[in-house]
Amino acid sequence: MSSAEQQHLTHVDATGAARMVDVSGKDVTARTARATGRVLVAPRVVELLRGEGVPKGDALGTARIAGIMGAKKTPELVPLCHPLAVSGVGVELTVTEEAVEITASVRTTDRTGVEMEALTAVTVAGLTVIDMVKAVDKAAVLTEVRVLEKTGGASGDWSRASGNWPRDTADVREAPGAGSGAGERE
Repeated sequence: MSSAEQQHLTHVDATGAARMVDVSGKDVTARTARATGRVLVAPRVVELLRGEGVPKGDALGTARIAGIMGAKKTPELVPLCHPLAVSGVGVELTVTEEAVEITASVRTTDRTGVEMEALTAVTVAGLTVIDMVKAVDKAAVLTEVRVLEKTGGASGDWSRASGNWPRDTADVREAPGAGSGAGERE
């Protein structure tokens, strides 16, 4: 893909109308994506998750399954995403002193990547954590959802840690107070 091709939005046509990208000419290759996010919670939630559990039940187990289901349902939730043969989904949840850290890994052998499936897995898992803990912490917040890395496809491998994303499009995400948390800690 040329530099000029990378500078335009692929999901809109020349008139600005939304369109689904035609991937029929792309090669079928193994592709992966890993995304992460956090649900900031009150100390009482951390205590319950590490101990007796929240009143609604197994918050982490329920969120894990919800994340897996979310990855599989991505094309139903995000209008221009292609239905893919998802080969595997892993969702990990870790309770820290202030949050539930969520990491999702998605794999496929298909014509387009699984970044959106990984992001959807993290988001749905995070929303499920919030639903499970809201009786104890109505102020829980899902934050810092982002792709960490992707592999495969014509564009090759990409990693947020390597800093090889285009700075001209990332500057707004990196700006202090932008709200995404990007760049604050990796």
